Amino acid sequence: MGRELVLVVDAANVVGSRPDGWWRDRAGAAERLRNRLSGLVRDGVRSADVGLGGAEWSWWPRVQMVVEGQARDVSPADDVEVIAAVRDGDSQIVESVRKARDARPRDHVVVVTADRELRSRVEAEGANVLGPAKLLGLVAD
Repeated sequence: MGRELVLVVDAANVVGSRPDGWWRDRAGAAERLRNRLSGLVRDGVRSADVGLGGAEWSWWPRVQMVVEGQARDVSPADDVEVIAAVRDGDSQIVESVRKARDARPRDHVVVVTADRELRSRVEAEGANVLGPAKLLGLVAD
């Protein structure tokens, strides 16, 4: 097929979607999310689970997790790219979507965020959007 699924994860938004004390250790919360995202890369995900209706395919996504602020120093994992935002997380996410779409226009790019303004910006760039709750439902604790 020659297509990939690229998940661009708004780490601050996903971590902040659950009141589990993440604010006491933002970097630690981002690391835990990174580790959970590794499971998606290993185990794969069904197309319907990430909003890509149509035929039921399994994807082993390429994951980019965008971090900012106190989580900027989180290191990548073997299977999860961690991108530290230069200015702000939203601008970095839009830039990541542009780069992915420019490099491989046929790939599916899905951004995980609940931020309405960011959703509009990435949809204008050709990305699909998935909410944090849906993603967290797919990854193991």
